[in-house]
Amino acid sequence: MIITKTPYRISFFGGGTDYPDWYQEHGGAVLATTIDKYCYISCRVLPQFFEHKHRIVYSNIENINSIDEIKHPAVRNILKWKKISQGLEIHHDGDLPARSGLGSSSSFTVGLLQALDALDGCMQSKYELAETAIHIEQDLIKENVGSQDQVSAAFGGLNKIDFLKNDSFSVSPVILKKNRKKELESHLILFFTGVTRIASNIAEAQINNLKNKKEELFRMKEMVDEAIHILINEQDPIEEFGSLLHQNWKYKQTLSDKITTPKINEIYENALSAGAIGGKILGAGGGGFILFFAKPEKHKIIKKRLNNLVHVPFNFEESGSQVVLYQPNGF
Repeated sequence: MIITKTPYRISFFGGGTDYPDWYQEHGGAVLATTIDKYCYISCRVLPQFFEHKHRIVYSNIENINSIDEIKHPAVRNILKWKKISQGLEIHHDGDLPARSGLGSSSSFTVGLLQALDALDGCMQSKYELAETAIHIEQDLIKENVGSQDQVSAAFGGLNKIDFLKNDSFSVSPVILKKNRKKELESHLILFFTGVTRIASNIAEAQINNLKNKKEELFRMKEMVDEAIHILINEQDPIEEFGSLLHQNWKYKQTLSDKITTPKINEIYENALSAGAIGGKILGAGGGGFILFFAKPEKHKIIKKRLNNLVHVPFNFEESGSQVVLYQPNGF
């Protein structure tokens, strides 16, 4: 039995510049962090006592005999790519809803890849793990997804991720003093809008519009370094990070008419009127989780104003995807 634990992520700045159609021509960069909410994948060799060869358990249960029969696209493509011949039982559990803007699909892909590697008695580097997950999602499943979620899930931590024109990437940890990091964490407040959506469908509209949004995307990329400068220079008020987040949200809304909705706009305006300095819908948009930046003393007022939404407390995490149980011979 193998169990992996892979974090979800929050992307602050640079989203949109991590699509290959953009960074292969212009380069891209994001600032993102992983949080202490996780995707858990358990995997074991299935004993040969059942009518089915594979058992896949997620929001559905699939008992099947051929990999080609698997309906879950990530599981099917990963098992085919790995050339799995033995019967497997795979279970997925998550701390938060899927399709909600926290990179859950990529956390699943990274977590399953690492579980199957561990089952084989081998481990890829964090870079290789992210690179493989990007290949699975973009080239095999052919999802309209960027490349940041896979990198964050594999590496963990608060990072600047640069995407280069040659399709490679580099990860630069943003090192903050403990008190500055806590100050940033204490100003963030996360809510679930109650709406899940298929990010690939929303991202497709953004990708198709990239050439028309060069000015906005270049500016959003610049904000990555501006945000890092604010964080590492403690003489800069942390509130400047929130103001920059608000500017970023204004730009993000222009990338596609699918990013925001009247409901999301109402939530955002209610939070601002209750004391939030800035915020953004996470992921591709259209629903899922929404993040706000506000002074800690304003959080109670904001939660009261948004009492119809689910508030999700969180902290940053630094480990990335990891194997938490390794018993290769166990049933």
